[in-house]
Amino acid sequence: MKAIQICKTGGPDVLEFTELALPALRPDEALIELKAVGVNFIDIYFREGQHPASLPFIPGQEGAGKVVMIGAAVSSVRVGDRVVFTGIRGSYAEYAAVPHNRLISIPETMTYEEAAAALLQGLTAHYLTHSTYVLKEGETVLIHAAAGGVGQLLVQMASNLGAHVIATVSTAEKAQMARAAGAQHVIQYTQSDFEIETKKITADCGVHVVYDSVGETTFEKGLNVLRPRGYMILFGASSGPVAPLDPMVLSRKGSLALVRPSLAHYILTTDELQARAAEVFTMVANKKLRLRIDKRYALADARAAHDDLQNRRTTGKLLLINESPTTQ
Repeated sequence: MKAIQICKTGGPDVLEFTELALPALRPDEALIELKAVGVNFIDIYFREGQHPASLPFIPGQEGAGKVVMIGAAVSSVRVGDRVVFTGIRGSYAEYAAVPHNRLISIPETMTYEEAAAALLQGLTAHYLTHSTYVLKEGETVLIHAAAGGVGQLLVQMASNLGAHVIATVSTAEKAQMARAAGAQHVIQYTQSDFEIETKKITADCGVHVVYDSVGETTFEKGLNVLRPRGYMILFGASSGPVAPLDPMVLSRKGSLALVRPSLAHYILTTDELQARAAEVFTMVANKKLRLRIDKRYALADARAAHDDLQNRRTTGKLLLINESPTTQ
């Protein structure tokens, strides 16, 4: 099969398009012929070595496709089923072996591309607004990178819950997208200081929660716009990791809470994974959650996808598409 392999960590150039054997199938796994593969920032973290992994490895955490083979202990899916998964590394390939209890059935009304676009980022937006911080009607939130894949879904979910959304973006085009997703206020941080503007918008009261996937360049100012007992939810580091923090800073700034969550800990059990995915898919079906697939790439062009994502040239979901997988 064709696959992307990483033999050393580094920049996008370490993504090697190569020929590999089909993955060996364990009794509790199903072999998935991948049709659409999600590209996410966590893939960059693994590529760079920020998240450790034994070399060589196939990157990718998310994919949608068809079951073509099942292990002896598999009973929850059958050959021919359309499924999607996340949290299992190795999706930058034509085929992936996935534990059957991590597979989610794709609704009949949803395409492979929509399923791959909805799962990881939709689950992320869901746990951030429904679990890490249970967002309530009337509360005010600040969402960074609001035109990105997770950002647009976060804005929509927060708006659907009745929150007042302040969004930050880099360009006028992205500002329009954030507003279309439901943001009441949009700050173009390349032209205005988001700390100053957020304080103006909230009349110096501050926001209840900051959703920060940017990290180094936004974190400190983000703490400054929280109201007493506010929540800083740091769930990414697209600009670089945050420097070590003295916990007393949180006390001095108003008894703030700092959380560094990970999706894996919010879909630990099969029941939780299935329930959360069902809620996200229902939102999509009811048009409460609109997906935006920004760019599609051939598997061989994974380097270009990483370059676009890392350099913020994206306004939605990026997908790698397998047109006709081979079994050689």
